[in-house]
Amino acid sequence: MRHKLKGRKLNRTSSHRKALFSNMANSLIAHEQIKTTLPKAKELRGVVEKLITIGKKGGLHARRQLISQLQSNENSSKVIDALADRYKTRSGGYTRIIKAGFRYGDSAPMAVIELVDRPAEPIVGDEKSAKNTTSKKTEEAKKDKK
Repeated sequence: MRHKLKGRKLNRTSSHRKALFSNMANSLIAHEQIKTTLPKAKELRGVVEKLITIGKKGGLHARRQLISQLQSNENSSKVIDALADRYKTRSGGYTRIIKAGFRYGDSAPMAVIELVDRPAEPIVGDEKSAKNTTSKKTEEAKKDKK
């Protein structure tokens, strides 16, 4: 029985999980939206929300805590400067998880995790945006042939 044991192991060692969530948190903060599997997205939600809460405190100690967890000066500065201002009136719930079907190879449930109140952009891996980019490439190739 798993009484009082929180968190998913995701078939990884603890150091691998820590590195995985550090990298995913960096990507989410940098791009404000990523596509991953549903269990990873649900676990990442808690990690990122704690980082944003630390960033809202501000100050040198918070900056050093973020740098130690994110290993990135740019992303820690973004959390303290941009995201803390964006979420100063919000008391939690900084992320949103949207289910995105199943992966083709292994039918793993996929999800898009994004920061709420972000500037509107197309969802990562959106089929319509992918079709638009491929059609632009084919049009450019046709122009080059002429």
